[in-house]
Amino acid sequence: MLALLLARQGRSVIVLEKHADFLRDFRGDTVHPSTLDVLADLGLMDKLAALPHRLVRQLRFTFADRTVTVADFSRLRCRHPYVMFLPQWDFLELLGSEGTFTLLREHEVVGLVRTGGAVGGVVARTPSGEEVEIRAPLTVAADGRHSAVRRLLDLRPKEFGAPMDVLWFRLPRESGDRDGVDVRVGSGHLLISIDRGDYWQCGLVVPKGGYEAIGAAGLPAFRETLAGLAPSLRGRLHAIGQWDDVRKLTVRVNRLRRWYADGVLLIGDAAHAMSPVGAVGINLAIQDAVAAARLLAGPLARGRVTTRDLARVQRRRVWPTRVTQLGQRVAQRAVVRRALATSGPVRSPAPTRLLDRFPALQAVPARIVGIGVRPERVS
Repeated sequence: MLALLLARQGRSVIVLEKHADFLRDFRGDTVHPSTLDVLADLGLMDKLAALPHRLVRQLRFTFADRTVTVADFSRLRCRHPYVMFLPQWDFLELLGSEGTFTLLREHEVVGLVRTGGAVGGVVARTPSGEEVEIRAPLTVAADGRHSAVRRLLDLRPKEFGAPMDVLWFRLPRESGDRDGVDVRVGSGHLLISIDRGDYWQCGLVVPKGGYEAIGAAGLPAFRETLAGLAPSLRGRLHAIGQWDDVRKLTVRVNRLRRWYADGVLLIGDAAHAMSPVGAVGINLAIQDAVAAARLLAGPLARGRVTTRDLARVQRRRVWPTRVTQLGQRVAQRAVVRRALATSGPVRSPAPTRLLDRFPALQAVPARIVGIGVRPERVS
């Protein structure tokens, strides 16, 4: 996204992608209303709509005593009152095809070019194994929670901890199933089910470090746990035929104290790994990119980006990041930790019953998740 925005400003941009393609199971396949506004401003909505996708307008939680709609995105007063779910590889290919930037696939960053103490580019390993220098007045690390650039800079984020990990898998979707996103809160677990059209993308939330015990108990016990949480899925659990069908996401919540150094900026998960609560990590990363493109347009046009310029980007984006992470940590303690520590049925807490009684309030969590704190617009 940042490359696309900078290229449209006339800047020369090179993007390094260490894989040969984008065909991987990202799981962060949510495109939120605020991101859809950005894509609309860029004139990409028609092409986006042509990709395989699902529009989700409600987020439901199912407890022992009731099912509650927690967030109703259709109540939002915005251009796109829904969350779009589409394969992230298709989304990335769309962005890659729309920009006039150079996309170098199978180029892995293995080092930094240093110029007088500042970062002046990167060293990349090419498909042939050769190492080449790629110089630039600004290097941006958008390489995720295990950022190679962050490691090379020896920057260490502050860890806030998380009580859970998530085991992701797929199950067939049947014609009579409801659409949308459903979270089932049960004894010691939470089960997330995301409507992806012809299948459910499911995530079992387990206590931190609990995957080993689940694996030791065996696949039949794992299936039985899922059937206990969602009896309607029992007939489909044969789709989980081996442990290779289950992917573990180690949840981390952290944030760098400083997102930049001379000549280099870190954004997205490289600067702040988000909890999966609300699935807002991809949205914050894109907002980082939009803000960076706007604030750095002038310095890049002048050919010199100072640390003061980079600090402006952090000042703009650190507050929404802090607020969002604080909300995620509160939700982890109040809902996730409580559910994971419960051995019996979990009844709906008072706030969710209030949302059930006064549906208009469902717009509040919808706005927090769908629009977020300090959404950015393309200038």
